[in-house]
Amino acid sequence: MPPKPDYPELAEARQNWRYQPAEACLAGRNILVTGAGSGIGASAAKTYACYGANVILLGRRRGPLEVVFDWIEANTDTRPVIVPCDLRALNDDNAAALHDAIAGGYGTLHGLLHNASVLGPKVPVGHFPTHEWMEVMQVNAIAPFVLSKALLPLMQQAEPKASVVLMSSTVGRKGRAYWGAYAVAKHALEGFMEVLADEHEGVGDLKVNSLNPGATRTALRATAYPGEDPAEVPMPEVKLDLLVYLMESASDSVSGQALDARDWPGP
Repeated sequence: MPPKPDYPELAEARQNWRYQPAEACLAGRNILVTGAGSGIGASAAKTYACYGANVILLGRRRGPLEVVFDWIEANTDTRPVIVPCDLRALNDDNAAALHDAIAGGYGTLHGLLHNASVLGPKVPVGHFPTHEWMEVMQVNAIAPFVLSKALLPLMQQAEPKASVVLMSSTVGRKGRAYWGAYAVAKHALEGFMEVLADEHEGVGDLKVNSLNPGATRTALRATAYPGEDPAEVPMPEVKLDLLVYLMESASDSVSGQALDARDWPGP
């Protein structure tokens, strides 16, 4: 079992995981996680590090990233790094600078978890402020494209096969009233997954999948469902067996799939 002396949530959740990863199954792999300062992103980053990965922590606010960084440094023997980045302002230039920094620090990139997301207002389309619609689309749909495009060369040269995982949502597969730009952006993300996976299917150098985690105890979830009791919502660690599986070699034949953590039977 990976070392996790200060991670009781993972220790408890792991007992009921449908997939039990081998110890150090991610050793030597370099994985970038967006939105790594909180919620699923922070939990995924810590868990990836527990299984041996060097995690690149990307997020908007340095403070929360430093908390995750310090935990990884104290509890694992991996090499994390903090990348403060506001995805609202991401463009080709700063994505290229990130490519160069990863190339210089790690050489290659084995995994990219597109986790960062913003909700936006839950109002009818007719009342949705245009500038907020554009911001949600930028963070949730455009930034993953810009990042993926810039980092593809680093992933294509990775051994073993690199993995791109795009975090989706129930409303990204069936739109619902008042979910506005969030639902539309997640639909776009699903389409992007299908296009990128299909482009690399014949080459075999990259696996690309989307994942709907279902109800998860995060700040975004609390904003979307203010009347919900957080204690009744599963912690992110409950879903992390699938996120580890998608980053390791056991899933190399899985690509182009819109997965759902709630009904995933295991590999």
